[in-house]
Amino acid sequence: MLKTFVVHVENKPGVLTRVASLFRRRAFNIDSLTVGRTEKPEVSRMTITVDTDQDQARRIEASLYKLVNVLLVEDITEEPAITRDLAMVKVAAQHDQRSHVLQLANVFRARVVDVAPESVILEITGGEDKIDGLLEVLRPFGVLEMVRTGIVAMRRGAKSSTVPATEELHEVAAETTDDDGQSV
Repeated sequence: MLKTFVVHVENKPGVLTRVASLFRRRAFNIDSLTVGRTEKPEVSRMTITVDTDQDQARRIEASLYKLVNVLLVEDITEEPAITRDLAMVKVAAQHDQRSHVLQLANVFRARVVDVAPESVILEITGGEDKIDGLLEVLRPFGVLEMVRTGIVAMRRGAKSSTVPATEELHEVAAETTDDDGQSV
């Protein structure tokens, strides 16, 4: 089963490497990993999707909490959440096929972001199924290139993640590192 974790981490160099290394050491394949800033400049948010069972998901969560720069881990797989992915797709579209490609883009609510003499680049945002559906109907025209951002997810409703304040972050970091900044 695909599990979705939201992980809040300190916005510092090397944190992404530590998290990715944890998955590598435990032999888990990351299906999707996105990282970005949050409303707090000192905190970044990772959305990680992994194909695993419930028991392994609990182990992943516990292992993530052992990393020094990890502030909060949430498995939001079973919670009401909004998930989105963004893709850009370059499709072969000669002049006589272009209207068909544009009609398909319209059906899937994709935006045309570039038109060249022999191709069109579409941008689509939505769930993975929606993007996969567009790719499937575009294949006969020739998908020349495609890139996806990976899943971002946010819990629905008023409940939000509670990440410690900046002062608390510095206190925790001071307690868990030595004078050289190495974790103890």
